[in-house]
Formats: sequence, C-alpha cells, structure tokens
Amino acid sequence: MSRVGKMPIAVPAGVTVEIAENNLVTVKGPKGELSRQFAPEMNIQMEGSEIVITRPNDLKKNKALHGLTRALLNNMVVGVTDGFQKTLLIVGVGYRASMAGKDLNLSLGYSHPITYSAPEGITIEVPEQTKIIVKGISKEAVGQVAAEIREYRQPEPYKGKGIKYDNEVIRRKVGKTGK
Repeated sequence: MSRVGKMPIAVPAGVTVEIAENNLVTVKGPKGELSRQFAPEMNIQMEGSEIVITRPNDLKKNKALHGLTRALLNNMVVGVTDGFQKTLLIVGVGYRASMAGKDLNLSLGYSHPITYSAPEGITIEVPEQTKIIVKGISKEAVGQVAAEIREYRQPEPYKGKGIKYDNEVIRRKVGKTGK
C-alpha cells in the first residue's frame, strides 16, 4: 500500500464533501468551494467523518494515482478550512512592490514598472514594500501565482538580488578576483 494513500482524510466540522459519478469531488467549507475530477480507477468513499481512498490493484499506475489522489483531496479539505499562503521577499536596492486596487505593481530595476493582476480566488497583500503575501484556498493556484511573480526577477547568485520565497536559501557565488 501507498503510505500516503492509505491514510484516511479527516473531514472537520463545517466541511461538506460530495462525491459524484466519475469521481467528481466537491468540497465546501467556510473559506469557499473547490471541485476536482479524479482518476476513475480510484475508489473514493466517505466513512463517517473520514474520506478513504482505495485502489483496485497494484499496477504501477494505480500505485502512483493512489498517493496523488489522497494528497490532492487532503489539500482541498485543508484549503477550504484554513487556506494556503506563500510569502515572497524582494531583495535589492530600489526594488519594491505596492498594491493599486487588486493589481500588484512591481518596481524591479527595469525601465518600466510591472503590473500583475491576480486571478480569481487569489488575494495578494503587500504589508511592506519588500514583502508580498499570496493567499487562496487552492494550493495549486497559490503556488502558480507565487511562481509567476518570482519569475519577473529571479534571485541571482552573486548579490542575491531578486524575488525569493520566504524560506528559500540562495546559494551565493564568489565574484571575480583581481590579479
């Protein structure tokens, strides 16, 4: 059995899970609603206040889908109860971020400012000029938005300037040495 796949998912109070035909799962909670179509091979069932996922056989594909299905379902349950967030830090002289309505304005040393509009269901906060917080109920969407913002100016290895994740460690390189 898959170590991840065989663990049941506890459904907290206030969260409803609907499992329709063809494994279309809808999870509703205090923060919102998420739905996703899972592989038809997996058997998803509600047992009391837990979700249990089983696989039909031990084919390599089904073993992989077992853990994946459980992880995605768990992320949906966590997302509608607590939500997800990623923190980005801006490092560099003159690099800054600000909000204009729902748009994120970035000044990253280019000749022009960069404007990023958050997709539906994602909120972006800028508590300080060098800190960006991306929040949402979908772990996948939060990670994608954070990656897109980071892509505008990735951290470089010599001075460490750029946009980095809060917990990211930048491996620094030594610069040129004179003779």
